[in-house]
Amino acid sequence: MVNVTRSLWSTPVRFTENVMMSKPTKKAFPLRLDPALYAAIERVAAADFRSANAQVEVLLREALAKRGVKVGISETPKRGRPPAKQGEK
Repeated sequence: MVNVTRSLWSTPVRFTENVMMSKPTKKAFPLRLDPALYAAIERVAAADFRSANAQVEVLLREALAKRGVKVGISETPKRGRPPAKQGEK
């Protein structure tokens, strides 16, 4: 059975009984941008074959590096089906 809860400020969140949800891999937060700035980010992102979100992340990392701030790279989640446990098919 799946329960869906909805708040006024977010998209639906799904919880499954007896299954713990893993932590999100990235921190989500609202960001208000000037429309002209967002349009410029979209243009640059399209030229680099990235999403606007990925382009914002790249720009932030570049700006922090320019200031001498070291930012570690988080472990990326493994994609695909997890390997079968021994004895299972």
